Parts: sequence; C-alpha cells; structure tokens
Amino acid sequence: MKRYVIAVYVENKYGVLTRVAGLFMRRGFNIDSLTVGETENPDYSRITITLRGDEYAREQLINQLKKLHNVKKVKLLNSDNTVEREMMLIKVINTPENRSEIMDASEIYRAKIIDYNTSVICVEITGEPVKIKAFIEVMKPLGIVEICRTGVVALERGSNILE
Repeated sequence: MKRYVIAVYVENKYGVLTRVAGLFMRRGFNIDSLTVGETENPDYSRITITLRGDEYAREQLINQLKKLHNVKKVKLLNSDNTVEREMMLIKVINTPENRSEIMDASEIYRAKIIDYNTSVICVEITGEPVKIKAFIEVMKPLGIVEICRTGVVALERGSNILE
C-alpha cells in the first residue's frame, strides 16, 4: 500500500471536520494522521490527511471529498515536491544512567528539552515523519513514558499554489 498526503481546503464552519471524517468512516478508510488549522483567510481551514491505500481507493476518496458540502479544494500532494513536518512531545524516564544519552540524542536530532525533573525528561522534536520515527526508536530502550504527535502538515515546494 502506498502512502498519500491530501490537502483539503474547507469552509471554516461548525461540522465540516465531522463530515470529512465521517466520509472516511463510511468508506472504511483508515486515517494515519489528520491535522486541521485556519488558513491565511480566517473563512477557510486546511485539513491535511495522510493515509495508506491503493490508487483506486485514493481516487475514490478524492472524488468523494470533492462532492462534500463546504469543501472548496482537494489536492493530492506529490511527495517529491512537498515539504512535510510533524511535531512530537515525548516523555522519557530520567535516570542517571540514561540522562546523557537522552540529551545527546536530543542534540543529534535537533530536538529540544522542554521539561526536566528527576523522574522524566520531556523532549520536543520537529521534522519529517521518518525523523520522528527514528527518534522514537532511539528512545524506546531508555523508557518512553508518553508520546503526543501532531500529525503531518505539508505544503508544496516553491510557487505551487493549492488549485
């Protein structure tokens, strides 16, 4: 199955997100991540959806999204021409034995320690999803307490405009 990133430009109104998410449920699609935020125009929001599936499922989903009320634009983002970022907060057990390893890994991954106490260290990391996954793998043996991820946000590179 291939991974797809879809940008959906919608009216910023009550219930729109519910309709979009309901479409996924009715069609049996699983969403890997979904992020929503107001755009440069407060009348509109942008929903960025990542999912896995075949090309037929992708086409069906895009066509169904375009038919929804309050949806203004839908665009499949090409991974070769897209900047993707995700943010994660992760709490890791803080012990004298693993403290320096957490701090060293944070520096290598350009992460930031945002909370520190004698029992846990909380780290913020931003980057491509593969970087986030790699950081998680490094932290697993050290004792992950909790993870919170934002989901992917994505924009096409250069002067491409969501059409």
